[in-house]
Amino acid sequence: MAFFLKTKLWQTGNLEWWGMLGNEDVYLGCREFPNPPEEGDEWAVKATGDIFRIIDGEIVKIGNAPVKKEEWF
Repeated sequence: MAFFLKTKLWQTGNLEWWGMLGNEDVYLGCREFPNPPEEGDEWAVKATGDIFRIIDGEIVKIGNAPVKKEEWF
């Protein structure tokens, strides 16, 4: 896939998105990941609470939010 990003991305067989940020493999989400990713996109990963944004063609971690546990009734 050609997304024109500087960050190396890949998708697993479980449709989870991962990226190489620095020298680490980082989970970028599943359905939360913007597809196609574009400059300025921002998203929060439900499983980890990590918040990412695309800045100058790179995916950057900008913060972390508390993980919200969904309650099923």
